[in-house]
Order: sequence, then C-alpha cells, then structure tokens
Amino acid sequence: MASQDWFDKDFYAVLGVSKDVSEADLKKTYRKLARKYHPDSNPGDAAAEAKFKEISEAHSVLSDPEQRKEYDQMRAMGPGRARFTSGGPGQAGGFEDVFGGMFGQGGQRTTFSTGGAGGGFDDIFGGLFGGGGFGQSSGGFRGAAGPTRGRDLAASTTLDFLTAIKGDTVKLQPAEGKPISVKIPAGVSDGQKIRLKGKGEPSHDGGAPGDLVLTITVRKHPVFERDGLNLRVDVPVTFTEATLGATIEVPTLGGEPVKLRVAPGTPSGRVLRVKGRGVTSAKGVGDLLATVQVAVPAHLTTDAREALEKFAALQPAENPRADLIDKARKG
Repeated sequence: MASQDWFDKDFYAVLGVSKDVSEADLKKTYRKLARKYHPDSNPGDAAAEAKFKEISEAHSVLSDPEQRKEYDQMRAMGPGRARFTSGGPGQAGGFEDVFGGMFGQGGQRTTFSTGGAGGGFDDIFGGLFGGGGFGQSSGGFRGAAGPTRGRDLAASTTLDFLTAIKGDTVKLQPAEGKPISVKIPAGVSDGQKIRLKGKGEPSHDGGAPGDLVLTITVRKHPVFERDGLNLRVDVPVTFTEATLGATIEVPTLGGEPVKLRVAPGTPSGRVLRVKGRGVTSAKGVGDLLATVQVAVPAHLTTDAREALEKFAALQPAENPRADLIDKARKG
C-alpha cells in the first residue's frame, strides 16, 4: 500500500476502535481479530484471508506512533484532497491535487507503504517554510539543509512456526526491483516488527536510505503453542500410566523426543517441565511445558471391563465431586 491510499481507508473502523484508542486496547482488539480471521483458522476462506490482511495493515499503521500521527494528519485533510505518488528514478514524489504538482509529477509506485520517522507532511512543509507546522522529521523532502534521508517503508511476511523460533534468512520480492534478503532473528513472535536499517527507499538527493519496517506473521503449529519464551504441548497418557506411573516420550520442536517420568497418581492438567527446550532469543531461554491429558479408553474388551469392575469394587467408596458440589451450594 502506498501512503496515498490512507485517505481512502479508515483503519479505526477496520479494527472497530475509536480514534483515541489506547495502545493496550488496540493491541488487545487486534489479537482478538487476528485469531478470528487468521488463514490457519480459516483454510480456503478467501474472504477471511482478505479480512486478516486488512486488519494487519490497519494494526501495522496504528501501532506505530509515528505512522499513526502521520495517518491522523493526512486523514484530517479529508478524502480526495491530496494524493501522494512516489518518484521514479531520479525524480521526487509529491502530493498532487492539493498542491497542483508543485513537488514534481508522480512516477512509479512502490510496493511498500510509507510511514514511520522517514516521511510525512512535516517534511513537505518543513522544506517549503523552513520549519515544521507538523513537527520535525528525520527524512523526506527537506529542501534547505543538504542531502535528505530516504523514507521508511513498511512490508510484511509470513513465517512458519519453526522458522520464527530458530531464525533464518528469507527473501522479500518487491513488485519492482531486486529481492531483498532479510535476516530473521531467532525467537520472533507473531505481530512483531523488525526495523531493517538502510533497506527503505533511497534518498532522492544522495542522502542515506530509509529503513524497512517488517511486520511478522507466524503460522500456527499443529502440536506446539508459544507462551512467551516457553513452548507448550499437550501430552496424552493412558489411565494406567497416570495411575501407576510411567516413563513417556515427549516431542520437542525440531529435535528428538525427550523422556519424562509421570509420577503415580498424576491427574489431567499437571504440567511437566523440560528446562531449556523452549524458545531461545536475545531475551533468554524458555522451557518446554508438557501438560498431561489422561486418555480414557473408548473401547474395552470383556476381560478388561471385568477387571475394571473388580478394581472399582476393591476401591473405597468415594465421590471426587463431593467437595465441588458442597462449595457450589455454599455459593
């Protein structure tokens, strides 16, 4: 999306939030919508995929303070009053319609959205009038003080779960130009932004290039779930294993299974911890948390049923729900 599209898109309405929404509420709303419309939760649903991209775009802009400020300023001008076009090789982009081509004719559009600290209305007015009507900025069309920094660009990519945990080098292919190789650090999370220095738009007058702000989307894993730096996995055990105790194998992400001891009398929901087998990142190393789920046999042979009935007859009479019912009555 090029920034001229911001005039026609109401990102607040897309997320269903007010214009004064706090960062915490914005994040909470986005996570709720992302879970609902994530492609992994709606396989083959093109409408859900389109909605997911729409809310991701809205969150990418509104969650960045600089982009949100620029977006609010642009929207305040009203739809249809200005349109930004990025310049082609050797040309400066500009705002058309409102400014009547004062800043040059539009060239080819970029495939990334502009935003962040590297471009905006403050750059244009600062260059015209020698100082900001909209505050200061670190890049854009500043006219008086030497070479200017290129604008920041925004892009997004989707990673599989293992790549996000282990890290890798991926290639981004713009609609125009050469592919960009990006080093993904180990332990990136869903929705995280990575700022890539010097990977943004080149300066139009020989200054430093802008940055590329990359938003990460991580696909769900069929077995593991991330919890901060920890990984969680549900591990089924038989009734006999949970009652008598057993040594079981538990899978690890991208490695060999590990053996864990299930103590006699282990109930469903008990968590077994494997130290150091979670997520490794610059913030530290997490653990693997295996939650025991007792599996009840769906079919019993005649001999097995008779043995189980004998077992029940040998057990002291007890009602494991008695305390629960008593607490419910007392309110």
